[in-house]
Amino acid sequence: MNGAVTLYLMRHGVPQPGGRLLGHLDAPPEAEGIALCVERARGLDFARVVTSDLSRAQAPGAIIAAERGVGHGVDARWRELHFGQWEGADPITLPADDLARFWDDPDGFPPPGGESWADLRARIGAGLDDLAGPALVVSHAGAMRAALAVLCGFDARQGWAVDLPYGAVLSLRVWPGAQGAERPSGQIIGLVT
Repeated sequence: MNGAVTLYLMRHGVPQPGGRLLGHLDAPPEAEGIALCVERARGLDFARVVTSDLSRAQAPGAIIAAERGVGHGVDARWRELHFGQWEGADPITLPADDLARFWDDPDGFPPPGGESWADLRARIGAGLDDLAGPALVVSHAGAMRAALAVLCGFDARQGWAVDLPYGAVLSLRVWPGAQGAERPSGQIIGLVT
């Protein structure tokens, strides 16, 4: 990134099925979820769209890019946290103590066979490093919270405190790292839920 730019992070719309720990599962988006994302993007100013490779993010991103006449890149680094053995589970069916330990310390107690919070932050940090210019990233709540950790220094608990319902748009002002030696930094400038 050259100079400060605006970055928009959008959570995909409602997937099929909703309310589950979908992680890397490729759950298709609901039509109304796609429509919400497309509508929310209409008031934003960006030069390109980047999406996770999962269809619940990729489908609305492709429509937004086509409507706007801008490039659309697909980047698997913008996927949700991998929930391992919890993939596809309804959280109420999981052992309450295990889930509580994960929410309290996602690095010390990642989902069984899943990804740690540090690994997600590293993956998202690398994705942020490769963005250039004002962009819209259509992604997932965990990935958006990891971007807040990388850009704004949020810890996991601070990230969980940010409400990101389906279709939420988080607007950030992002400054590049100093001569490539540091990661970019950011400031929240808006949240539409």
